[in-house]
Amino acid sequence: MLTRKQLDLLRFIHERVQRDGVSPSFDEMKEALDLRSKSGIHRLITALEERGFIRRLAHRARAIEIVKLPESLGELPPAFAPKVIEGGAGKPAPAVPAFPEAEFGAVPLMGRIAAGTPISAIQHQEREVGVPLDMLRRGREHYALQVKGDSMVDAGIHDGDLVVIQRQDTADNGDIVVALVEDEEATLKRLRRQNGMIALEAANPAYETRLFRADQVSIQGRLVGLIRTY
Repeated sequence: MLTRKQLDLLRFIHERVQRDGVSPSFDEMKEALDLRSKSGIHRLITALEERGFIRRLAHRARAIEIVKLPESLGELPPAFAPKVIEGGAGKPAPAVPAFPEAEFGAVPLMGRIAAGTPISAIQHQEREVGVPLDMLRRGREHYALQVKGDSMVDAGIHDGDLVVIQRQDTADNGDIVVALVEDEEATLKRLRRQNGMIALEAANPAYETRLFRADQVSIQGRLVGLIRTY
């Protein structure tokens, strides 16, 4: 089921492709849906793509293909009114109230983290990345890492993803954590405690669970969010 904003954007893209033969720009989409930033459009586009309604074509500017629509365009809510000024008489349809867009904060990107065979420990800060504030807990420190490897794919974490980590040195059983092994290697795994030992558990059957003494593992943080780009 699509949200109202997703339906509105799908209708707008469809109408523009039908009229012009090319999809609208992100700026045009932002203006039409009365959003404050293009980040909101990116999220809506990603949601429509994940649900199979559109497809983004690589290496082509403004290339969005409509894959499918709801059963008929007539079933789309009629209240959508792009902010486009046109000549002619008649009153414009009432604007759809905008849902509040997520606000963003910045967290440091600290390098890469292995989701597979552990790699070198967390590196120094490379740059900052924007993160929705609803991923961040007020008063706590957070950072981001880029995932390398595929050992957490069954938990929805893929090679190249950015994971948002809340810095802490404790975790509950079953949490996905950044674990520093013997002060040398960092890895992203699900933590389990077993008979006084620490199990670092992959989410991919191709990888074995690794067991360590408690004094061999220090927790560097807990996963609280994930950012994926296409």
